[in-house]
This record gives sequence, structure tokens and C-alpha cells, in this order.
Amino acid sequence: MSVGLMPAANPPVFDPLECASRSHEVQRLAWRIKACVDQADAVLASLRRAQMEHWLSPAGRAYRTTLAVHASALMRARESLDSAVARVLRHSQNVSVSGERGP
Repeated sequence: MSVGLMPAANPPVFDPLECASRSHEVQRLAWRIKACVDQADAVLASLRRAQMEHWLSPAGRAYRTTLAVHASALMRARESLDSAVARVLRHSQNVSVSGERGP
């Protein structure tokens, strides 16, 4: 059985105040994501400090290698989050613009 998309009985009415509120909510999401970027930066700084320990034993080298692998993965995640902040902020502007066009 196939389910198709049915058009809405009544098209949405765009209220400028409601769109401004939506834009604000999307901007708040962007700033929450930015807070995650800041937290990732703090963790990366801690990992760098931990890697600076001069343990010459094989276990110390293995520890530093493991930290480096995790730091690399965290850096990639941080970059994705940072990129998401920009995209979400752009979307918040589009929410406002789409509301100004009307139905």
C-alpha cells in the first residue's frame, strides 16, 4: 500500500511575528551548537596537555598515540559542529525571509 502526500486543506498563513519567533529559536539552536564547539575546544586543550607528558615507556607512547587518535576524531567532530553553526544561522535568516513572502 502506497501512501502519498496529501496537500494541506488550508495553506499555512505566515505571521511575521511567528516567523521572527521561529528565527529566534533557530538562532538559539545555533548558539547551543556553538557552546558544544567551545566544549570540544576545551577537551582538545586537555588532550593536548595530556599528550605533552614525557612518558618514554612503551605504555606511555601507546597512551599518547591513543590520545592522538581520539583528538583527531574530536577535531573532525568539532569542525562539523562549527560548520553546522554557520548553516543553522543561515537557516534562521531564511526562516525570516520565507515568512515575509507570504502564502
